[in-house]
Amino acid sequence: MLPPDEARRFLVAHLGLSRPFPLQGARGARALLKTLRCIQLDPLDVIGTNADLVALARVDGLARGDVYRHLLPGHAFEHFAKERCLLPASAFPYYRERAAQAPWWRLEERLKRVPEAVLHAVLEEVMARGRSSPRELKDHGAVVPIDWSGWKGTARATAMALEILWTRCQVVVCGRGPGGKLYDVPHRALPRMAEARVTQTFERWGLTERVEAAGLLSRASGPHWSTLTEVRTSSLPDTLVDEGVLEAVSIPGSPRRYLAPVGFRERDQPEPDARMRILGPLDPVLWDRELVRVAFGFDYTWEVYKPAAQREWGWYVCPLLHRGKLVGRLEARVRDGVLQVDNLWREKGVKLDDAALDEALARHAAACGAEAVSRPRARVTGRAS
Repeated sequence: MLPPDEARRFLVAHLGLSRPFPLQGARGARALLKTLRCIQLDPLDVIGTNADLVALARVDGLARGDVYRHLLPGHAFEHFAKERCLLPASAFPYYRERAAQAPWWRLEERLKRVPEAVLHAVLEEVMARGRSSPRELKDHGAVVPIDWSGWKGTARATAMALEILWTRCQVVVCGRGPGGKLYDVPHRALPRMAEARVTQTFERWGLTERVEAAGLLSRASGPHWSTLTEVRTSSLPDTLVDEGVLEAVSIPGSPRRYLAPVGFRERDQPEPDARMRILGPLDPVLWDRELVRVAFGFDYTWEVYKPAAQREWGWYVCPLLHRGKLVGRLEARVRDGVLQVDNLWREKGVKLDDAALDEALARHAAACGAEAVSRPRARVTGRAS
C-alpha cells in the first residue's frame, strides 16, 4: 500500500521534477532522455512543443528546439513507445529486432499503396545521399492517402515510403530542417547502436522500460500502455513481479493496481525545490490522468482536440508544478516577442506564489526568444469562467 502523498513525492523525484538536472545544455538533454526513457512528441508548437516543455521543466541552459538539436542524430531516434516518442539510441536494437509498429499506424495499408520497387528506390537514395527530407528525394508519384477520421495523411509515394521504412527501422529520423523531418540510415545516424545485439525479448525489455518511464504503471488499460497492450494482458507482468524485477503496488483511493520499479521506495527522493515549472500537456507525470487525480488531487484533460464550446479550460493549457504539487494551469502564446499569458487559473484552496510564477515565465520567455512577459493578475478559483 502506497499512500497518495508518498506516490506523489516518488513520481516528482523519479521523473526529474524535484530540482534541475545537474548537467545543463546538450549534456543535460542527453542525461534527461536516459533518465526518462522516452519523451512524447507532438507537432503543436505554441510555447514550445511538448518535447521542449518536458526538457525546459528539468534542464537549464536550453532554448526552444534544443532538445531536438542536442539529441538528433546520434543520441536518439523516433518511434512508438507511449505514442510517438524520442527514444535513447540504446533502445534502437530492440526496435530493429521487432520492427515495432503501433496498430493504429496502419502499416499494412501503407504497404498496399506503395510498391516494393518504390520502397527499394527510396532506401537506395537515402543510403546514397545521407540525411534528407522527403521533398529532397525523387518524386515517385501519388498514392491514396491514409484517412484518419477526416484527417488525411501524405499523398506522396516518396513520403509514404519513408514512413514505411521508418516503421521498419530501415531509416531513422535524424533531425529537423525547414522541410520537416530529416531521415538517414541507422549506420550513419546511430553508428554505435546500428549493429548492437539485444539481450532479452522486446516484451520483457519494453515492460521494464515502460515502468521506469511511468514510475507507477497502472495495470488498467489506457494510453500509458500504448504499444505494449498485448503485454498488459499477458502473464509477463505477474512473472516479473514474482521474479522480483518489478513491484506490485496499490494506492488508497484508487481501485487500480500499479507496477513499480523494484526498490523504488529506497531511491533518492529529495525535497522539491522552490522553482515553479510549466509542464507540457504530455509530460510523463501527466500520462495517467487517474493517477494524477489520486496522487495530486488534480483533474487534468488536454482539450486541444475538443470543439471550443466543449472546453472547460482552454485550447493548449499547461499545468503548473510548485514544490511537488500541481497548483494551477495557464494558457499562453508567444506573440510579437512577448510571452502572453491569456488565461491563468489556480487550484481551489491554493495561493499561487507570484514571485515563483514570474520567475518561471521569465525563464520560459527567454527560452522561447521572447523579450517580455504579459500575464493577468486576476485569479480564477476552481473551474474556468
